[in-house]
Amino acid sequence: MKEKTKRYMLPENEIPRYWYNIQADMVNKPLPPLNPATKQPLKPEDMYPIFAEELCRQELNQTDAWIEIPEEVREMYKYYRCTPLVRAYGLEKALGTPAHIYFKNESVSPVGSHKLNSALAQAYYCKKEGVTNVTTETGAGQWGAALSYAAKVFGLESAVYQVKISYEQKPYRRSIMQTFGAQVTPSPSMSTRAGKDILTAHPNYQGSLGTAISEAIELARMTPNCKYTLGSVLSHVTLHQTVIGLEAEKQMELAGEYPDVVIGCFGGGSNFGGISFPFMRHNILEGKKTRFVAAEPASCPKLTRGKFQYDFGDEAGYTPLLPMFTLGHNFAPANIHAGGLRYHGAGVIVSQLLKDKMMEAVDINQLESFEAGCFFARTEGIIPAPESCHAIAAAINEAKQCIETGEERVILFNLSGHGLIDMASYDKYLSGDLQNYTLSDADIQKNLDEIGNL
Repeated sequence: MKEKTKRYMLPENEIPRYWYNIQADMVNKPLPPLNPATKQPLKPEDMYPIFAEELCRQELNQTDAWIEIPEEVREMYKYYRCTPLVRAYGLEKALGTPAHIYFKNESVSPVGSHKLNSALAQAYYCKKEGVTNVTTETGAGQWGAALSYAAKVFGLESAVYQVKISYEQKPYRRSIMQTFGAQVTPSPSMSTRAGKDILTAHPNYQGSLGTAISEAIELARMTPNCKYTLGSVLSHVTLHQTVIGLEAEKQMELAGEYPDVVIGCFGGGSNFGGISFPFMRHNILEGKKTRFVAAEPASCPKLTRGKFQYDFGDEAGYTPLLPMFTLGHNFAPANIHAGGLRYHGAGVIVSQLLKDKMMEAVDINQLESFEAGCFFARTEGIIPAPESCHAIAAAINEAKQCIETGEERVILFNLSGHGLIDMASYDKYLSGDLQNYTLSDADIQKNLDEIGNL
């Protein structure tokens, strides 16, 4: 009998040398971000006061399909890349499905998630520009941990605003950031005008990524020689994450298969785009028929129930106006434990691709996601992050469909991070203390009406 291969590995010299910029190949380019003051298309220099200049150029680059990865960044990628592609034999057997299920294991990075792929790049470009301090926001803490570590690698000081509910739910994420030398503040806080205004209006507000972004941008503007960094949503962040899919392409070749469906959990779009976009280029350029599925929380359903319009990326309105599927920048998401997915809007690239029906979206409720996470842990031995549980749930649903049809569908999903520092969340699920959150159409529409047509 032929020996089964469980993990497909690539050597260090196969780490991608270029990131893939899907904007260059898109038939319909994303609409331009707008300067909120003039309502004119944003120019790279409009963002220089906030971001490193090279990141601003990458953000608006719609012509170059391949952007070279700096050697200093590739050297740091060697600490954990290439990451394994794993055949989920245990999960397949437990489900009794004829589907072939693979997952890209991004949980093996030093900080336990895919977020380091962009954090290292952003910290490098800031350092190269002579910046000394960086600020950012974080929900569950995966991005904050990654940026804190990357800042230390390149000799930068870092300040992180962590969404207050996650700051309280996930104390060890806070400890990780502080271990790497970051200053961590629960958001909203009294340290910024944006935070003060929000707390004055809503004294018991538990925070959102939109709020934390506002505070981090304000601090960057107020601090000399400081830049803001972002963990998702913007196009340059997703660009850096394409190392995931580019590696997975080669690993699927080693497995002798090609995915029929590619799945990623969805907050702002970086890990979904990272696994999907390299494969999606073959749909665009060669006519392949792979499906791409974004799995978002039912309590924050911007792709499945939001509206496509220009909106701010943060609560205070400091960011450019972005053309995206949104629930409104003042949307207050429920306090689910997948803190990294509690964001009101989708990135501009994903939003355009969804409009063009190049991808699809599903929403997963909190209890279904944790049920899927526990099932995966018991069959594959890895406890997934609450965010990743959404992708697993979507993959299980796809695999169950194959039981009915008999189809040997090839399913690939991104395991964006492990949940070993999220065990308090699992405790609540296992003890029956977690709940689902419902969101009525009226609530969504009311929120969208409040922001109007920006």
